[in-house]
Amino acid sequence: MMDTSTRQRWLALLANSPIDRLLELLPPALPAAPRWLRRAETGLMMLQGRSGGSGARFNLGEISVSRASCQIGQHVGHGWVRGGDGRHAELIAQADALLQDPARQGELMLAWIAPLERELTERRAERSREAAASKVEFFTMVRGE
Repeated sequence: MMDTSTRQRWLALLANSPIDRLLELLPPALPAAPRWLRRAETGLMMLQGRSGGSGARFNLGEISVSRASCQIGQHVGHGWVRGGDGRHAELIAQADALLQDPARQGELMLAWIAPLERELTERRAERSREAAASKVEFFTMVRGE
């Protein structure tokens, strides 16, 4: 039985990785013709927010998403990604199916997931540095009355 949090982690990582990077890493291990249960489709999802982060839910707006599902061997993979890039969703679905195979999971975690995690961490750190560089401190002066 697979750990759900591990699968959630790799799905989130694949969805947040640039498609160009996935096209570099994934194709050598991907099958020539997976069995497609759902070829890439693009549609809309409603985003919900919460007042104050924990208050009442409200509809924030819609976002476009692409999804795909395939079967490789006995494993079914699903891919979801923001935007209209169906190829990205299909790559995620194939990677998800392969990563579920216990015989290949360790090898693929090292080849795909470990480098993508490092790159995502670096991208986030760079964005934090850029945001910190533009930080503005506001203060109030007290009048001497």
